[in-house]
Amino acid sequence: MNRVFRKIIVICACIFLSAGIVASSSITHRSVSLNTVQSTEDCLIQRSIDNISESNKHCLYQPFITNPDNLTNPIPTHNPNLPEKERFLSIVNHALPLIPDTGTFEYILLRQYGAVFVNKNPLIKLPPKVLFTNTQETKQYQANLTMGKVNIGNNCYLQKVAADALNKSRTQINISLKSGNGAGDCTRSYDTNLRFWRKYASNKTLEQVRQGKETRILSVVAPPGTSQHLWGLAVDLRVYNSKQREVLNQNGWFQTVEGDVPHWTYLGVPEESLSLLGFRKKIIRNVPYWLTPL
Repeated sequence: MNRVFRKIIVICACIFLSAGIVASSSITHRSVSLNTVQSTEDCLIQRSIDNISESNKHCLYQPFITNPDNLTNPIPTHNPNLPEKERFLSIVNHALPLIPDTGTFEYILLRQYGAVFVNKNPLIKLPPKVLFTNTQETKQYQANLTMGKVNIGNNCYLQKVAADALNKSRTQINISLKSGNGAGDCTRSYDTNLRFWRKYASNKTLEQVRQGKETRILSVVAPPGTSQHLWGLAVDLRVYNSKQREVLNQNGWFQTVEGDVPHWTYLGVPEESLSLLGFRKKIIRNVPYWLTPL
């Protein structure tokens, strides 16, 4: 009888001990959860007050991102109270700390080819200026680009984000390169840029462009060291209908050089955002161009 009684006592003790451990674990877990929630709230509150405060440096909470594209393809912030020109310049100023003076050769180039500077995608490397002076300077910039292959034509490479957007467009509708040669249609070398210039223009023409006396040639070919193709953010395409344009626009590609029909520029923002960023829409022969307001 005593043996049976002792067994009952041992079993009851085990039951109470197990219950105690479970309860303790539950309380500890609840305490940790409450601390985590409180930490999260503190982080959110602190971030809303001061993004660079000392306390924020120790905040390990990372907010859940429902749309990763908002991170990799952010729409540049803008001040709607500014006129178009000032609004555009305030946006591109993040990439070009020194905006060229009005009337200079660099300003003319910014007006013609500067649309890409609104792009704030951290995965894209924008050029530090609008004019590369030689082959070495161009190669040094291009060596730091993250490139991706476009699945059309022969050896067509662009900055990877732009290449991915173009490849995505091609899964939706058939789009071809202008010539099929990636060295000319896609990312170009300084020497290729120079070769194209000499094909359509001359040193005399270049001097007239520098003086602001000639601008029409800029819709045909870019002066040496100034082409968007050098930056891996432009491509020459065969686009025949509005459906192709619509698909390209949906994937961040737009025509930004007035009169250059095959030329497409990767901006990486929705079409409805372009006017907010200062761009002006101009339709020529049923082709919509989004031009800088300079």
